[in-house]
Amino acid sequence: MAARLSRYSELLASGWSRGLVRGQVTQGSLLRLTRGVYGPPAANTDDRLAAIFERLPDGAVAGFHTGAMLHGFGDARSTRCHVIVPAGSVVPQIRGVVAHESVVPVRDPVRIRGLPCAPIARCAVDLARSLRRTEAIAVLDLCLRVTDCHQDVLRDELGRHRGLRGVRQARELIGLADPRAECRQESQLRLLLVDAGLPAPEPQLWVDDGYGIPLYRIDLAYRKRRIGIEYDGQSHLDPQVFHYDRARSNWLAGQGWRMRHFTADDLYRRPTHIITTIHSLLAH
Repeated sequence: MAARLSRYSELLASGWSRGLVRGQVTQGSLLRLTRGVYGPPAANTDDRLAAIFERLPDGAVAGFHTGAMLHGFGDARSTRCHVIVPAGSVVPQIRGVVAHESVVPVRDPVRIRGLPCAPIARCAVDLARSLRRTEAIAVLDLCLRVTDCHQDVLRDELGRHRGLRGVRQARELIGLADPRAECRQESQLRLLLVDAGLPAPEPQLWVDDGYGIPLYRIDLAYRKRRIGIEYDGQSHLDPQVFHYDRARSNWLAGQGWRMRHFTADDLYRRPTHIITTIHSLLAH
C-alpha cells in the first residue's frame, strides 16, 4: 500500500515491481500525480501541489496566483501552478507549472496546509506588478478584505522590489486599493472611473433612514453629490433580488439620490458609456 505521496523509487525500494506500479495505476488504485510521484486515487489539490514540490529544488515556495489562492485571495485566474524558486536554481520542466526565478529573495516563507508559500504581501505585490491593471486592483482589494494584510505592509514589501518591472503600477494601485469592495467588478468599475480622471467613488456606502439607522447600501457612491453607482451581475436577475433593487432605487430616488446601474456589457464592452454617464452627473 502506497503512502499518501510516494516517489517511484520509494515504491520500488519497498518491494513493488514496475509491473505492479503500472497495474495499480491502470486499475485506478494508484494515481500518477506528476512524473515520478504517485498518490491515492482520491488525491486532492493539496496532494497534487505537494507532489509538484517533490520535484522542485530546495527553497521553492508557492507564489503569485497559487500563493494568493492558498492565502484566500486567489482572484486572478490561472490554471497553472506558480512557484518561486531561488535564483540560479535548476528547475525541471513540469507540465502546468510556471517557475518564477526569484530576483528578490522570499522573506519569511510560511506553510499553509503543509505547503511552503510566500507571505501574503509578497504574493500580492508580485501580482500587482505582473497582472493587468484591472486584474491587479481586484486582487489587491480582495487581499485587504479577507486577510490581515494592510497597505503599509504592502508598501514595505514593494520597497524591496525597487527597479523591477511593474513597480510603478503596483505602487499606484496599492494606494487605490480598498477593502470595502465586495467583488472584482466593483473594483474594476472604481478603477475605470479613476483612470478616466474622475474622483474615486466610495465603496459600499450605507444610507440611513434619517434617524441614523443604516437602511440601504450602495456599491459605489459620491456621498456629497448623492450619486450612486450599482453593478448588476447575474444575481440581480433573480425575481426577489430584482424587486428588492426596485424598492431600494425608488426609496433612494425619493431621498435625492441619482442612481445609475451598469452591467458586465457596460464594463467590458462599452466602458466609455459609464465614464460619460458619471462625468455628466458630476458636471451637473
